[in-house]
Amino acid sequence: MVKSCVLSPAIRLLAIDIDGTLLNSQFQISSTDLAALRRLHQENIEVVLVTGRRHTFAMPIARQLGFDVWLISSNGAITRSMRGETFHRDLLPAATCLKLCSAMKEFRGNTVLTFDTEVKGAIVLEHMRELNDSIQKWLQKNLEYIEFIIPIEKSITTDPVQAMFCGRIERMQRALTALSASGLESETTVLRTEYVARDLSLIDVLNRDCSKGHAVERWASYRGIPREQVMAIGDNFNDVEMLAFAGVPYIMGNACEELHGNGWRVTASNDQCGVAKAIDEVLG
Repeated sequence: MVKSCVLSPAIRLLAIDIDGTLLNSQFQISSTDLAALRRLHQENIEVVLVTGRRHTFAMPIARQLGFDVWLISSNGAITRSMRGETFHRDLLPAATCLKLCSAMKEFRGNTVLTFDTEVKGAIVLEHMRELNDSIQKWLQKNLEYIEFIIPIEKSITTDPVQAMFCGRIERMQRALTALSASGLESETTVLRTEYVARDLSLIDVLNRDCSKGHAVERWASYRGIPREQVMAIGDNFNDVEMLAFAGVPYIMGNACEELHGNGWRVTASNDQCGVAKAIDEVLG
């Protein structure tokens, strides 16, 4: 059930997550949520998609909206328009990524590197044996961009967007422990996304101070919009910084249990048109 409250001032920007938020469990945007977003656009309230997906992988979702939006992709590393105009890039230094790969050798089979290009080699891994069970559909949809390089360090000839570790939740908990012991905390940002029902955990390692929250703050400042007029909707650990920045934060009813302890407003789940219900509550 959506919690009732009075919100002011009026919002001018909505920053919205994609997976688990805008998309339902069938990976679709409901017609009700789509209509609510179009209502925002008609009222000159800007919508920005903020996602852990690569820009290219998020584009099919953006096109469904029916109007132009900017996308903050790769958990805040890239801010780019649908037309390909780049506002900001925050890449992981190659030297840091090399140290990371060395420190995480135990998880070599769970490692994926992404680069800011739209050709084969945008996604690099050594093999798929330890990834097929976890992200098989993602691998299939991105196959044209995947290059297999052994050792993976050979691909790091330029700064990557990020490194990612994917796998079952228990194994990725061990990966988090290894990351904490790597000595790279001062050089990186580590963001976690978990889908308990799928026993899937994604760990994104980005440049220091790179996050959805920093990217939304940067964009709002550029647009001249104070945080009090920024609404954000998310559902997972990697949305925390964005929700903390927004003056009007909402979490989905299906959000991670840990997010419910922050006092943020709660809307319905992604299978119950939670996005539309949050928007309707704010707009009245």
